[in-house]
Amino acid sequence: MPGTHPGLHRTARRLLLLTTGAAAMTFAQTALAQQTSALRGPVSESQMLQELFSSVKGRNASRQPASAQQDEGIPAPVYEPVSAGAALPGDEPQQGETIFAGKARPDVFGNAPLPETSPSRAPSTARARSDQAHAKAAQPPRTAAERNAEKRNESLDETPTGTTRAGTVDSEVDLAVDPGAERAEAIEAIDRTEDAAPFAPVGMRIGTFVLKPSLETGLTWTSNASYSAARSPALLSETTLRLNFVSDWSRHSATVDAYGTFRKSISGESIDEKKAGIDARLKLDLADDYAALVALGYALGPESASSPVVLTGTVGRPLRQTLTGSAGIEKELGKFRFALTASAERDVYGDAELSAGGTLSQKDRNMTLATVALRGGYEVSPALTPFVELTVGRRAYDEKVDSGGYERSTKRLAARAGVAVDLGEKLSGEVAAGWLEERFDDDRLKPISGATVDANLAWSPLRGTIVNLTGSTTVEGATAAGESGSILYSSGISIQRELRSNLTGNLAFGAAYRDYVGVDGHDLTLSAELGLTWWLNRYAGITGRARHETQTSTISGRGYTADSVFLGLKLQR
Repeated sequence: MPGTHPGLHRTARRLLLLTTGAAAMTFAQTALAQQTSALRGPVSESQMLQELFSSVKGRNASRQPASAQQDEGIPAPVYEPVSAGAALPGDEPQQGETIFAGKARPDVFGNAPLPETSPSRAPSTARARSDQAHAKAAQPPRTAAERNAEKRNESLDETPTGTTRAGTVDSEVDLAVDPGAERAEAIEAIDRTEDAAPFAPVGMRIGTFVLKPSLETGLTWTSNASYSAARSPALLSETTLRLNFVSDWSRHSATVDAYGTFRKSISGESIDEKKAGIDARLKLDLADDYAALVALGYALGPESASSPVVLTGTVGRPLRQTLTGSAGIEKELGKFRFALTASAERDVYGDAELSAGGTLSQKDRNMTLATVALRGGYEVSPALTPFVELTVGRRAYDEKVDSGGYERSTKRLAARAGVAVDLGEKLSGEVAAGWLEERFDDDRLKPISGATVDANLAWSPLRGTIVNLTGSTTVEGATAAGESGSILYSSGISIQRELRSNLTGNLAFGAAYRDYVGVDGHDLTLSAELGLTWWLNRYAGITGRARHETQTSTISGRGYTADSVFLGLKLQR
């Protein structure tokens, strides 16, 4: 520049040269140092990992004072923790430790320390893989036991290491199935409650009653169709219809039993018989422990072959109709039981047909028996009630004087004592014994008197077995001149047993003893019957029975023997 001193320019050029030379020497020294030190050359990844995970010096060594360090720069301040909990003495890594693999220590919650882990990264360079292969080859071979143990350990390791197959929802969770969504079984396969009596009648409902009808029809062969001393066999067609009504009331109760039997000869002796009967009972539960009992009965049929009245020169036996009725009231007073019953019985006889033609009137045998009975008992226990009973009555004949000129109407007086049993279905009924007397209005006739025995018990010793015991005492009239009549003692026992669910057996025995009053004579009648019913289903079955009956008498011409066999079909509902 014009006006500038030439000496200043030379001085500036010298300073620039000195500065450039000093800088060149500095860079040259640095480059030379890199060429001569161990840092030059390629650095492998394994060396970098070794340096990264190698041991470092302790923190205390890095915290030495500046005087002990050869540092030409400004000394760095020593690290001081802000609080005592930030770093505790001895927490820094020791010699041989790394910052990633230090000693296992419990966590701040006091839990057990985690196991030490080591880097599991696979080598990424050829030299590192080669070193790993040489190290693996240098290891001794493993035995079979060691390999099996390693496989077991691997199978026990449940830590997922990748994508695992997930199971189905049904295999993991037991889902509740809606019952309505289940497959419905066939009607034939549905479990049903076992029926205790699969062949018992079920009945049909008619209003407030349950009706159980039954029909029995078949053939009967008998060795003595007329039950006479002169035996005459016959083959008969026999049909019996029975109806049983039972009320279905919540308080009172009623029962009605009816039957009808028709017998007609197919071959042999001519027989044409019809029998029918009905028996109805009603029990009313009244207030104040009162109960009312009402009963009605009717029976129609030929007179029994064992009747004490013998009609000579007749064909068959006369028709007999019996009408019975009773009404009574019972009262419970503490353990005492009282009952008052009024009853009536009416017998009407039809005319007998004579073998020579015409009829023989039986009007002088028509009569009515009316009685009143008073009973008193004491309940010893709910199952036993002893009682005494007093009865008064009168037997009045329609004909005041019969064809023989006798007044056969009588006055009755009877007393008896017994016990009533009530054990439910196991045992129920009553049995009694006493004395009876009937005095005729005609003093020429001897009074009829004697001991009485009555029984009506139902016993079930085993399930499916029913035993019935019956006994009665009956006063019978007479038509012969000078004869008062007779007392008939009859008894019977029947056993009904379910041999199988579809096979029912019945066994019955009967005995009757007749004592004639005013005549030295008596009759003894014995009978036995065996029956079986094989049910095809609940509504039909095949039934059969065999019966034997015999009568012996001290009076000539009154003995007989009869055997019979029945086979038929029984229907019920």
